[in-house]
Amino acid sequence: MAAAEHAIELAAANGATVRFLYVVDVSSLAADDFGTVLLDTLEESGQAAVGELRERAESAGVDAVTAVETGVPHREIVADAEASGADLIVMGTHGRTGLDRFLLGSVSERVVRTAGVPVLVVPPARGEEDEAADAE
Repeated sequence: MAAAEHAIELAAANGATVRFLYVVDVSSLAADDFGTVLLDTLEESGQAAVGELRERAESAGVDAVTAVETGVPHREIVADAEASGADLIVMGTHGRTGLDRFLLGSVSERVVRTAGVPVLVVPPARGEEDEAADAE
């Protein structure tokens, strides 16, 4: 949410359109019926999430578009930015450190290394960190 709020503020200040992208990470989904049902559920969750963000942006007077993709998150983010002609990628981070970061990797770090446009990485707002930890 912190990253979305920053993106909306930047777009409002610059008369830009914001694009909200939700990537369903399919790397851990099984290729069976259960995986298909889970994929559908995750895509529906993604549609709801970007829809809510679009409403927030529009209520702030900012034009917004949304997309839900499936694939490897950092690759999809960079590909979407290139395809849509983005000038900036704004994304959040879970703020993992140490062994968690080493084992899980960092989507934001990979985006920073591979994107052809600047990347603004926004840490979670206070309270969001606790919510993310509870969700894991």
